[in-house]
Amino acid sequence: MLTGAPRGTRDILPSQSGSWQWLEHQLRHTCRLYNYREIRTPVFEHTELFLRGIGDTTDVVSKEMYTFNDRGGRSLTLRPENTAAVVRSVVENRLLGDLLPVKLYYIGPMFRYDRPQAGRFRQFHQFGVEALGVDEPAIDAEVLLMAASLLDRLQLSGVMLAINTIGCGLCRPGYRRSLTCYLDGCVDRLCGDCRRRYRTNPLRVLDCKREECHMVTRSAPAITEQVCTQCREHFTAVLELLAASNQAYTVDSRLVRGLDYYNRTTFEFKFDRLGAQSTLIGGGRDDGLVAELGGQPTPAVGFAAGIERLLLAMEINHCLPTVAERPEVLVLPIGRAAKTTALTLAEELRGRGVACDLVFGERSLRSQLRLADRLGVYVAVLIGDQELAAGRVVLKDMTGKEQITLPAAECADKIEQILAKRSV
Repeated sequence: MLTGAPRGTRDILPSQSGSWQWLEHQLRHTCRLYNYREIRTPVFEHTELFLRGIGDTTDVVSKEMYTFNDRGGRSLTLRPENTAAVVRSVVENRLLGDLLPVKLYYIGPMFRYDRPQAGRFRQFHQFGVEALGVDEPAIDAEVLLMAASLLDRLQLSGVMLAINTIGCGLCRPGYRRSLTCYLDGCVDRLCGDCRRRYRTNPLRVLDCKREECHMVTRSAPAITEQVCTQCREHFTAVLELLAASNQAYTVDSRLVRGLDYYNRTTFEFKFDRLGAQSTLIGGGRDDGLVAELGGQPTPAVGFAAGIERLLLAMEINHCLPTVAERPEVLVLPIGRAAKTTALTLAEELRGRGVACDLVFGERSLRSQLRLADRLGVYVAVLIGDQELAAGRVVLKDMTGKEQITLPAAECADKIEQILAKRSV
């Protein structure tokens, strides 16, 4: 017997896929409201893309990527996130034109060799947006409000927005020196990972989830106190726009996110009932990424959300809809002679856009009616020897349990009328 699915992966079963499709519809509808268009990038990319785009000192690149050599000896990596791939595609396909910003969204699987836990898998699915070409605070605010609008649409209450600024290439080096100097005096109290990286990437220490590192960085200098005038004015304007839209937030000077391409605005929407991994949506500005990947200097801002984590939060919050995909009509042929008529009728209904199924195998009428009940269909069509000989069928309303007999040629029209009344 084959072993089960690889650790950190799982099957999305038919009983679950309806909820996934419902959520994906909400994501796409929200993007339509904000004029974002879908982009689909390859599942694997050249490894160099993530080394340059994400940063080789990040945990994602140094510990979590699935990397392999193809038969030509080229190093390829299953995408651990999609921002770098989207920007690569934008540059390669010259999508930056006169109509700015370029607004894009994506939905798809990502891969990270991480410790599996609630809402966190090695193959996971992510939804994200990127707005490229505009550097004004209003686009930051719009992206934040879009994320908040999505959470409202999902009826997820109890979610808090944390926001910060991590400065730019001019002011962040000074803060790095201040933070490194502070950490020099307490490096022995950091976790093993942070001891290794505090020299090469000290901001990652602020992002560490270990309690001992939280205790150390609690008194660390705040980056909000050391950003340049331009970054401070940008951040203040973003906060004012959020306040004008009645969007609640908390400024968290420790919020730096885990990827190197971020600058200025960073943010997370957190749902504490998920536990330590409480972030539902995270993002910020990545103004230097387009230039890093070969394009012209171009401002950009976006966010990403884990679909599994959104579904888990909705389940915890008791707002995950039960979406049962079921046929509207079930055709019940009684005896072999009725099979041809039943199949012809089923195909006619499907051609009219009616979801229809057909009972296969030799079953009694009672057994077929029980099946219709279990499936939850609205109408059952009974075709037996007597109906077949008379050119008629029996329609049974499975809700009211009423039934009528009518000519087979009128059956499809009558079913459409019944279903139309139900949808009103």
